[in-house]
Amino acid sequence: MSVTSERIKSSRQQKKLTQQGLADIINSSRGSVAKIETDVFTPSFAMLSLIADALDTTVDYLQGKTDNSFKTDKDISDSEDDYVTQEKVAGLFRKFGEQEGLSEKEQQDLAENMNDYLEMRLKRLKQKKE
Repeated sequence: MSVTSERIKSSRQQKKLTQQGLADIINSSRGSVAKIETDVFTPSFAMLSLIADALDTTVDYLQGKTDNSFKTDKDISDSEDDYVTQEKVAGLFRKFGEQEGLSEKEQQDLAENMNDYLEMRLKRLKQKKE
């Protein structure tokens, strides 16, 4: 197993989450989580970001770039920069949608991943305010 799949599985278990529980948080399926944890499927960076946020860790930790599983103050911010405006979202979709060489399916997958990530981030930001 890869470092990433091992760390995702162990972090999920430390949080006492089932595969279904993690899948629910990241708006995915239990099968997708299982495939990631067994190296059948390699998650995109967007998916890794969702997983890292759900497990309260960093993408760098999940990828084995650091052994520090804790977020730093730099990773956790309540600044206005964290709030996503519709203009920023539209700009991101334009930027990535215009990339040469992306098939229609790849563009659709990218848009879905971005949408899932933004929905999860907005949900967490709303929870922080409560």
